[in-house]
Amino acid sequence: MLVTMTTLSPLDDLDRQLLALLDAQPQVGVLGASRVLGVARGTVQSRLDRLVRRGVITSFAPHLDPGAMGYPVTAFCTLQIRQGTRPEEVVAHLETVPEVLEAHTITGDGDLMLRVVARDNSDLQRVIDVVVADPLVDRSSTVIALTTRIPYRLMPLVEQE
Repeated sequence: MLVTMTTLSPLDDLDRQLLALLDAQPQVGVLGASRVLGVARGTVQSRLDRLVRRGVITSFAPHLDPGAMGYPVTAFCTLQIRQGTRPEEVVAHLETVPEVLEAHTITGDGDLMLRVVARDNSDLQRVIDVVVADPLVDRSSTVIALTTRIPYRLMPLVEQE
């Protein structure tokens, strides 16, 4: 899936309150949200529908922790791909590797930046070997994350006016 960035109108106060509530209490539901926010159920539903249509809300799925699932090692891999290769060709290979959580086209020395997980350091070597097995990958560089200082977060953006 290719995700591009677009500029849309900012969130209003009710949008921010609804998103903060869903972040704090993901299982609140539409009726519960309407009670907490003091607005009609239909208002909450229409706001949710609009936020989904705009792409602000991309999923109602649970947040999963790879470490708790047996993958405590997180690493970031920069891939350089063969000149003249479309990134989609390498991405098709990467999509077959379950430990590749994200892949981004980047600027700078590399072409793709990956976030990968592994069971331990030797398993990380296995994951890297699978990733670079694609003949279109010319070079890779990997760094292991030792500690997560700021976990993935979006609420500061939501709260920003």
